[in-house]
Amino acid sequence: MGLQRMNWKLSKFSFWGLALILLTACSSKPGEAPIVDIPAVVIAAPEFSADSAYLYIEKQVAFGPRVPGSPAQAQCADWLIAQLERFGAEVHVQRTTITMPDGKKVPCYNIMGQYNPSATRRLLLAAHWDTRPYADQDVRDTDKPIDGANDGASGVGVLLEIARQLMKKSPEAGVDIIFFDVEDSGVNGVEDSYCLGSQYWAKQPHPPGYKADKGILLDMVGAKNATFALEGTSMQIAPDFMRYIWNMAHDLGHGKFFLFKETSPIIDDHLYVHKYARIPMIDIIQYDPSTRTGFGRYWHTHDDNMSIIHRPTLKAVGETVLAVAYDF
Repeated sequence: MGLQRMNWKLSKFSFWGLALILLTACSSKPGEAPIVDIPAVVIAAPEFSADSAYLYIEKQVAFGPRVPGSPAQAQCADWLIAQLERFGAEVHVQRTTITMPDGKKVPCYNIMGQYNPSATRRLLLAAHWDTRPYADQDVRDTDKPIDGANDGASGVGVLLEIARQLMKKSPEAGVDIIFFDVEDSGVNGVEDSYCLGSQYWAKQPHPPGYKADKGILLDMVGAKNATFALEGTSMQIAPDFMRYIWNMAHDLGHGKFFLFKETSPIIDDHLYVHKYARIPMIDIIQYDPSTRTGFGRYWHTHDDNMSIIHRPTLKAVGETVLAVAYDF
């Protein structure tokens, strides 16, 4: 167990675990220093299926770009609601109208599924499900919307698979999954023009009075050879929780994906969830040091399609977050 994980979980360490340490220490030979052997903690989480997550991403992409105000948005919203209901969640849908940066008003669907709703200790898992209305980082068809297989659908696909597993085995804590809408229609350089769905929800959470102890945002978590760094805003909001998650990933064998490198702060849904709803939320988001933007080369281009989605990346992220949910 990594040191940060040990510190985070120390308050939950059991009497029997302490007794085991003491017995082990007493078994050393006279005159020798006590041998303290802390056994590895086994997280009793169900198995995450990368194949299922991949299919959930593929299904979203098949609707077409989930641009706010489009038929694909309405169709995909209905499908997401149905999936959470099928996986046994208590579903809440926040329907509203959002004013876009260009003044256009569009429908917004923030969709939440709750597990173990009576639990007081709660973990919020989030992703955005809409897609960019135009390919502003491409050199072709820049005025056309993108598939958003990685930027949007990947986080949702991972969380849908987690929802399927939560249905099979209820965790000790309450776990809530929320899909934010109207995240990716912002204008670069225009303050607060991104993350409009999460801004609305965070200012007036639904269900009313909703609270969570911690949160994890997934954004662009499905591309081949993706890596995830200690994003700067997250490290300002909840550094210990973030390091705990990264140590969990390393304990599970996913160290090549989760880098202990702190990067510059970014604006994403987690910023507004913390700012307005006061929920400490961290962001698992792709970091690519080889590009100008720090994101993948396919970010906000038409190359963000199913061809870049890679099951090992989905497994690394999904297995880590699922373990956190059952260890929380």
